[in-house]
Amino acid sequence: MSETPAAPRYAETFEEVEDALLSRWPETRLEPSLDRIRAFTELLGDPQTAYRVVHLTGTNGKTSTSRMIDTLLRALELRTGRFTSPHVERMNERISIDGEPLTDEAFVRAFNDVAPYTHLVDEDQEHPLSFFEAVVGMAYAAFADAPVDVAVVEVGMGGSWDATNVADGDVAVVLPIALDHAQYLGSSPVAIAEEKAGIIKPGASVVLAEQSPEVAEVLLARAAEVGATVAREGLEFGVVSRTPAVGGQLVSLQGLQGRYDEVFLPLYGAHQAQNAAVALAAVEALVASGPQAQALDEEIVRAAFAEFTSPGRLEIIRRSPTIVLDAAHNPHGAEALGAALDDSFAFSPLIGVLGVMADKDHEGLLVALEPHLAHVICTQNSTKRSMPATELAAAAVEVFGEDRVSVAVRLADAIDQAAALAEAGEAFGDPLGSGAVLVTGSVVTVGEARRLLRPRGTEAEA
Repeated sequence: MSETPAAPRYAETFEEVEDALLSRWPETRLEPSLDRIRAFTELLGDPQTAYRVVHLTGTNGKTSTSRMIDTLLRALELRTGRFTSPHVERMNERISIDGEPLTDEAFVRAFNDVAPYTHLVDEDQEHPLSFFEAVVGMAYAAFADAPVDVAVVEVGMGGSWDATNVADGDVAVVLPIALDHAQYLGSSPVAIAEEKAGIIKPGASVVLAEQSPEVAEVLLARAAEVGATVAREGLEFGVVSRTPAVGGQLVSLQGLQGRYDEVFLPLYGAHQAQNAAVALAAVEALVASGPQAQALDEEIVRAAFAEFTSPGRLEIIRRSPTIVLDAAHNPHGAEALGAALDDSFAFSPLIGVLGVMADKDHEGLLVALEPHLAHVICTQNSTKRSMPATELAAAAVEVFGEDRVSVAVRLADAIDQAAALAEAGEAFGDPLGSGAVLVTGSVVTVGEARRLLRPRGTEAEA
């Protein structure tokens, strides 16, 4: 039996909760079993059965889509809980109620409510509860305590063996599936799809974003196996049209029950319009299903979409020069980012600040970003998983060429250097250009940049 953490004691501060949770197995250490989280939630009274659940998986887009679903549900006067991972800046962003992350005090209370049970599970199981399992239990218990009407839950990784999967989603949302976490989930999109399909439960409604044919086949087979009802992007719902606009885009969406025209979405890129279509279909599947179903009120939908935010997703955090943050951390995400840059912006030159995790496909990320960046400054974030800046730069030289690559180990220095290059557009042959900086490569890198760049005295937005 593995060594278990020390017996729990009640925490008094947010920092004590962080320390207690981070002393557990990290999110990257996996043992494919739901035994521990099931034992934990049973001790807690199975709180995940106390409300309806929208469960999301996919390679990219989960956080933006879950925030959209959350906002739409609240516009329909339903009380919501949202579980997301990883966090951008602070751990309590992972658990939100009514669209707001738990305060530090509420996060401490949520931890103390479940802490007495963590050690019981640790003692009884072959391995102790992980960090992720502990936070999932906290979230499910906090949602039941609120209480919420609907929980919007993102998987941490995969599907079948993800700790969130002790909840049975009334609606299962599967966003586009591509290669990521290959060392954990499989080396092909089909293998990854087989793992992610595990969130599709008997009798559920399934909302499928556009997928490759082989991935769609896996997901449809799972839905047929468990008797789930399927709605597919491009067939039952989707984006009818989109036009880039100041501050975002104007979209027309075909939902499951009706069409919604001239909806302003304050997010950039075709991928966010697709996320919006998926979110709309998920909400319709949850609240507007059945033979007498009607479309949602169009004005309510418009008002909700206009409120959407998604921190760290093509987020303009500063002007003069413009600095944009985007949490793209794999080639699929970087390709969507590149398309959105071409679609919505005219930055020249655009200087990249790139910090990636060592276990990610950094070469694929570099190749996807190269056409869009005049120069890249390779850096690293503060975690042990971060790829050293010098190693990233060596790979970047192979893609960008030596003249277009710099190294700055400290993120703050990298941003300063990038801002100086962006303002000196004439150095790139564009004296009249509108230079900008793009910070990307990892959610952690973006979160640390966000803390550096947010105006002092403002709170982090989750």
